[in-house]
Amino acid sequence: MGDNDAAWAQGCDWPVTVAIPTETSWPSGFYHIVFRSEGGEAGGGTRSDLPRADAFFVLRPRSPSGMLLVLSTNTYNAYNQWGGRCLYSGATHVSFARPLERGYLHRSSWPDGFDGRLANVATPSDPEHQTLQRYQSEGQWPLWSSSSGWHNWERRFMRWAESTGFEVQVAVNADLEFRPEILDGQRALLTVGHDEYWSAAMRDNVDDWVGSGGNWAIFSGNTCFWQVRYQDEGRTMVCYKDRARTYDPIAGSGDTSTLTSIWSDPFVGRPENLSIGLTFTRGGYYRMGQAVADGPGTYTIHRPDHWALAGTGLEAGDELGANSFIVAYEADGCDLTWVAGRPEPTGIDGTPGNLEIVATAPARLVSITDDHCEAPEPLWASVEPPGDLESTAAVLFGDASPDNVAKIANGHAVMGSFTKGEGAVFNAGTTDWAYGLGIDPAVDRITSNVLRRFSGSAK
Repeated sequence: MGDNDAAWAQGCDWPVTVAIPTETSWPSGFYHIVFRSEGGEAGGGTRSDLPRADAFFVLRPRSPSGMLLVLSTNTYNAYNQWGGRCLYSGATHVSFARPLERGYLHRSSWPDGFDGRLANVATPSDPEHQTLQRYQSEGQWPLWSSSSGWHNWERRFMRWAESTGFEVQVAVNADLEFRPEILDGQRALLTVGHDEYWSAAMRDNVDDWVGSGGNWAIFSGNTCFWQVRYQDEGRTMVCYKDRARTYDPIAGSGDTSTLTSIWSDPFVGRPENLSIGLTFTRGGYYRMGQAVADGPGTYTIHRPDHWALAGTGLEAGDELGANSFIVAYEADGCDLTWVAGRPEPTGIDGTPGNLEIVATAPARLVSITDDHCEAPEPLWASVEPPGDLESTAAVLFGDASPDNVAKIANGHAVMGSFTKGEGAVFNAGTTDWAYGLGIDPAVDRITSNVLRRFSGSAK
């Protein structure tokens, strides 16, 4: 860890021991590096069962191709407990200059194919996630490696996109703040999986780009939920989370717009709905602990004539994602009402009035009180009250009174789209959308429809 015992915050000053020269001919992309120990009597060998370590680098595009996937590297950093802590175990500052724990880039599979998916997708249901607990114990996989990282969602999405013939370039979260020109000439920005942590400059730059004609395709859930700040020229990420109103130095200033609380915090005054159309505060969990523990993991279709559903054959009332559980783990929604039998946004949470709600599913923030706990204790940072439901109500409305809790106690996962200026946003509203790719033809078709429309591809 170097000369300090807080490497999670200060990073590592290790000397360079290996350098990998790149070529200008290499395409933009995610490059996975695997280190294996030597084996065999001769000191060589590449057996797959030898100890390994994983790393990665990203080659940014030299010129735009039309579609840019920005990896959720802020979220990787938030959950990564290498060095002893992360944002879920007491840290407020986490360094990018440290390794990722095992499991974020690669995890092995059991013979039945299970590779550590966080959501409970067992039949009958497994709300305590005993299967996942056994998997993590047997493989010694770190606790939060199922909540973030390349392996879970972005890997699946890129594998599908490349096999389908789409050309997708790659960048990282910090590029949206420090290299906003990365968006120049791109027609589509892609967000996949669990892109939870965003800085103000990231949002500013993407909002401006969308307003000027860019198209943002979000196949992610719990997107843009927490605000972060970068320090040390991007080496360190800061987020005080639930303690922001008390301990974040910004809290005592006259301008709390960059407070590292949830974006929907009235002290911040910029709910994420304004950018992405949806919010985790009106969505929640699905097949996570006791939150919709037995749900089928599907979306119910409400607007079959929406352009994203073209060619799927889906009708109003049909279920999308059966057997693949595309609605699972964390989902974003909006405050909605029903008009002539179809959902419409109320707008009271910041959701744009022109959001077209294509499909919904029930979702729920986890409740933890003195009397009950809906969270799976072995997988939760803390099961001391309040739960997400109560703490979110207190932030949004001032306190966690029964009336305030009731306002958000029955949320929805939402799939929808809206236009913004000259551009557009499509939001699938769920972390686990990628698990339906290559499995459900309708999920494939919707994804292809979005990518073709947003990138201008004739595929």
